[in-house]
Amino acid sequence: MPKGSQLLQLKTALSHAGITGQSQNNGKKRKRAASHEQDKDKKAAKLNEIHQKLNPFDVKVTKLKHDVGGRKLKGITGRPAQSKQAGMEQRKKTLLKEYEEKGRAGGVVDRRFGENDPTLSLEERMLERFTKERQRVSKGAAFNLEDEEELTHYGQSLSKLDDFDNVGLGLDDDDEDRGQIDRDVVRKTHFGGFDDDEEGRDDNEPARKKSKAEVMAEVMAKSKEHKLRRQMEREQEDNLRHQLDQDFDSLRSLLYAPDPSSTGSNSIPLGRIGEEKIHFSTSTSAPVLPELREQDYDTHVRELAFDKRAQPKDRTKTEEEIALEEKEALEKAERKRRRRMLGEDEGESEEDQEKGRGKKKRKRERGADDLDDDFQEDEQLGGLGAGLGVEVNADSGSDSNDGSEDSEEDEDSEEDDEEEAGERDSDSESEDEHWEAEHGKHNGLTSTHKSGHTSSNHPKVTKLPFTFPCPETHEEFLEIVEDVEDNDVPTVVQRIRALYHPSLAPENKFKLQTLTTVLVDHILYITSLPSPRFNLLSSFLPHLFALTKSYPIQSAEYFVGKLSLIHKNLKRGLAKGALDPEAKTWPGLAELSLFRVIGNIWPTSDMNHAVISPARLLMGAYLGLGRVRSLPDIASGLFLCTLYLQFEQLSKRLVPEAVNLLINTILHLCPNQFKDASSLPGSFPSPDFRSDLCQSLKIKAKKVVGLTVEKPNLAGILRGDDTGEQAKVDLFALAIDLLGRFGVMYNGLDGFIELYQPIQDIIPSLDANILPTELQTRIISLNDATSRLLKFSTQARQPLALQAHKPIPIPTYIPKFESTSSSYLRRQDPDHERNEASKLRHQYKQERKGAIRELRKDSRFLAAVEQKKQSEKDQAYKDNMKKVFGSIEGERAEQKAMEREKSREKKRSGRK
Repeated sequence: MPKGSQLLQLKTALSHAGITGQSQNNGKKRKRAASHEQDKDKKAAKLNEIHQKLNPFDVKVTKLKHDVGGRKLKGITGRPAQSKQAGMEQRKKTLLKEYEEKGRAGGVVDRRFGENDPTLSLEERMLERFTKERQRVSKGAAFNLEDEEELTHYGQSLSKLDDFDNVGLGLDDDDEDRGQIDRDVVRKTHFGGFDDDEEGRDDNEPARKKSKAEVMAEVMAKSKEHKLRRQMEREQEDNLRHQLDQDFDSLRSLLYAPDPSSTGSNSIPLGRIGEEKIHFSTSTSAPVLPELREQDYDTHVRELAFDKRAQPKDRTKTEEEIALEEKEALEKAERKRRRRMLGEDEGESEEDQEKGRGKKKRKRERGADDLDDDFQEDEQLGGLGAGLGVEVNADSGSDSNDGSEDSEEDEDSEEDDEEEAGERDSDSESEDEHWEAEHGKHNGLTSTHKSGHTSSNHPKVTKLPFTFPCPETHEEFLEIVEDVEDNDVPTVVQRIRALYHPSLAPENKFKLQTLTTVLVDHILYITSLPSPRFNLLSSFLPHLFALTKSYPIQSAEYFVGKLSLIHKNLKRGLAKGALDPEAKTWPGLAELSLFRVIGNIWPTSDMNHAVISPARLLMGAYLGLGRVRSLPDIASGLFLCTLYLQFEQLSKRLVPEAVNLLINTILHLCPNQFKDASSLPGSFPSPDFRSDLCQSLKIKAKKVVGLTVEKPNLAGILRGDDTGEQAKVDLFALAIDLLGRFGVMYNGLDGFIELYQPIQDIIPSLDANILPTELQTRIISLNDATSRLLKFSTQARQPLALQAHKPIPIPTYIPKFESTSSSYLRRQDPDHERNEASKLRHQYKQERKGAIRELRKDSRFLAAVEQKKQSEKDQAYKDNMKKVFGSIEGERAEQKAMEREKSREKKRSGRK
């Protein structure tokens, strides 16, 4: 390529290619015209080659780092401009067409009959279409006598037949018998062929059209068949209706059974009247039976018409509506109770009482069940009978009757309110009994002491007030229930909760939270010595459970506060001395009741709980740090062990303090062969074994004779009133039972053998001969059960050993060879699978890059198309605006020229 400008290079290239040169004369041009046409393609190829050489950007060459001869590599040279143009053309054909057709809704909807029904076959679709078409045509031309389509000859329209086309002459140009009519034509068209049998015709011949007589015969046959079918269906319906009429009486007697109390033994049920007439009217004539049936049917129809229709049910009320109704019912019942206490007229409302205050009260009418002593006709009492059943009536006549009716209505409403209140009280009591039946057991330690506050002749629930203030402290609650029987105290709590439901007022939420703390304090109050009331405790638990569930955070904080106070008392007692008889190192009856309430309200199986975890730690501290000094200490410890058994029933956490206390209790109460603590098997700590304070706790053989095992009297033992041999026997039996139940619960632990093997050694050393027979039986059962559990645990325990498994071979890996950094050897891995996976990953990466590149090109193409359309719209808008402005400017120019002309005319005429 010569140097110079682009024009010089182009001229030189065209000259060397022979395309341009010196001009020739006209003669030579004419001679070479034909050859020039043939060399047109060659010139075009040369021009293309020159164009490519002159434009260095049309060809892109990828330079190789290490070129090796003899290789054929793809992608070394490329033409990006042509590729880009080809891509643009392809996008114009595909992507641009889709973009232009985007958002269009078109197409042909196939509305042919049955086309979209997959259940119809092709033959059924064609048959239905043909039927629809025939019906459409027949409807449109039913009375058109001039329609030539109805004039047919052998099924063909006469309008489409020519006069001489296919008339059956059978004449052809090649026929020898020219001018003669065919014999078949004469037989079929000239007075013959009407009686031809169809059996003799060929299969290829078209079917003969039926005559009018044959058509009418078929129509008549079909009509008779249809009429016969309808008659048979009518008979079947009549038979079915007759059967239903016969069975109607039996069905009606089941649906509308009469009341046996309202009908006598000889009366006939209403549903059987017609049946009696039918069966027992044999002497009557035949026409009487249908009349009786018709009368009976009419009677039944009238009865069904006057039946009471079902009424729509009331909608389910919300919790707020129910709470509001309960509060209003209690307040209304309280107002009526106060009016009865004050001797006011129950039939009058509060407004009437305020209006008629100071007037004489009306006298209630005498009733059928009233006594004569309640109605004093003389006025000597002078109003002193108010409240005693004597009422003075100042009115007379109809007013007294009206007043009696009002009073009766008020009495009825009052009785209804009292019944509702009584039902609510009975419901709450039934809930309390159910809750007590489930959670009210003392787990072996129940109090047989009856509360002295309970009276058999307590007043009725109706005399109890219906409204109470919500107490803020325990002292206020004690003032409220001061004159209330123990059986009615849960009713008081229930009514306070109903009156101060949180949905009635925003401040009720805080009042009920305070009520929760008051109930906790009252539980501690009623379970304190010397007269605990466990039956009242069980009735309080449902209310406390509901309030705790509603306000768990506040309740948990108060419970934890109580536990902290108990822990301070324990530390104070331990500081005073664990063996000091006056030191309080064991929980009393109130603290034990609080632990029991906590276990019934809060979940005890959680790993960590805000209330249960401190309670468990405090109970463990009592069992681990407390020293046995007397029988009440043993009773308190056994109660804690019972609570631990209840707490750990699901989680099965090990409590070694409980098992230690149980085995020490057995050693303290029952005579044994061990002399001191060092001779005891195992490692159980027994600091109080054979101590001076525990010497008096042993069961004495002389006083055990005739005793039976009973449930321990917890209140009596903790008070110190019941410390005899019977109490010792009961506590010993309870310790034996708890030890067996702990063994069943802990048999799955890994250290069960170490835990219960010392117990297995201690049980045979007990002197059980002095104990009652029932206790001896329990000791033998415990020994057998413990031996069996230890045997199973020993069999299940296996010595530690290495893990038994198949030897794992040493893995061998194929090394990764990279002897060179050449690109064509980079993926030649000796491992075939790894090599294929690498190639596949590389191919996926390349395809992904290519797809992303194409998507970006498509986005740029569509953006260019949208920009072009927008520019066209903008240009068209500008052109329109220019045209409009041009027209406006032209009009304005004409207007100014006219104005100038007018002004000149005025100047010429001398006007300004």
